[in-house]
Amino acid sequence: MLYQFLFEHLYPFLSPLRVVGYITVRSALATLTALAIGLILGPWLIRKLQQAQIGQYIREEGPQSHQAKAGTPTMGGLLICFAAIAPTLLWADLANPYIWTALLAMAGFGAVGFIDDYSKISNKRNLGLRTWTKFAMQGGMTLVICYLLFVLNNRGHYAMEITLPFFKDVRPDPVIHALTVHPLTLPFAYILFFGFIFLVLVGSTNAVNLTDGLDGLAIGLAIICVGALTVLVYISGHSELSSYLDIPSVPLAGELTIFCASIVGASLAFLWYNAHPAQIFMGDVGSLSLGGAIGTVAVLAKQEIVLLFIGGIFVIETLSVIGQVASFKLTGKRILRMSPLHHHFEQIGWPESKVIVRFWIAGFVWALLAISTLKLR
Repeated sequence: MLYQFLFEHLYPFLSPLRVVGYITVRSALATLTALAIGLILGPWLIRKLQQAQIGQYIREEGPQSHQAKAGTPTMGGLLICFAAIAPTLLWADLANPYIWTALLAMAGFGAVGFIDDYSKISNKRNLGLRTWTKFAMQGGMTLVICYLLFVLNNRGHYAMEITLPFFKDVRPDPVIHALTVHPLTLPFAYILFFGFIFLVLVGSTNAVNLTDGLDGLAIGLAIICVGALTVLVYISGHSELSSYLDIPSVPLAGELTIFCASIVGASLAFLWYNAHPAQIFMGDVGSLSLGGAIGTVAVLAKQEIVLLFIGGIFVIETLSVIGQVASFKLTGKRILRMSPLHHHFEQIGWPESKVIVRFWIAGFVWALLAISTLKLR
């Protein structure tokens, strides 16, 4: 909104305002705006949550050291969502459909998390929605995103090819392949592609959710992950850079740089209050909204596979839970002292702050590996 006003209405009279036409400038402004909103509203939200007695319930089977955190205000993800969405609306080009798709994903998955958090508070225990109910709601939101991608594809704004890192000439497109084989196979091609998108979006939302177990852990890794995505979406939207690096050119994706920058600013502000010892927790409204936003941006920018590297720690945390459950059900034995993985390191004696910082370092290394795929082709 502010972008349109400055660039379209005031620019003809104040030529210096032409700088707001640059994505890099608006990204910086969006980051600072989100950071300011988060830092200013943070104390107010913490007080309101305390007054409403919206505190965290700690699961009994978790580490005993975490029991002292019971009652810490939760649902702080509301701060992340507002501080990220507001600057995006101010500084992004709202005529860009990718912006609205990403905003819908963040708000939609955040709404699922809000319902889950509210259920926990209502039940006064660390159990919210039933697992399958939660998955069904996430699946419903994913179907909405898939429908929007289908509409964008029909309008020529989105390609259904899948980009593989390290292989510059291998970009399978199930829809194009189906048309070359036989038109009757087209429905199966759409099912295959959207099934892949389903895995990306539901996987990313739950991966962030599972990682959110220590003060500042998930939000710090999200900053690293979204920071790397900011670079990738900017390059994808820049015709010359994408051509030079031989990655898919997605012109509309460039505007997502502002959205990603807003998330980085909002997350930095939240980390200010979520750093150990945390004054507030993000809750599912935060973890699901961040995961949904990250997955959707990766899908829109054609970086779905690279997301596995960008969010390497999120992936490992998820696999640790899957492995623990599978091992216990099949053999009756646990492969870790406690899952997710960060709790295992706590159980072997690492202080919480050490686990957090070391996971951040590992996350940063994974993000660098993801960026390196730009040239390893």
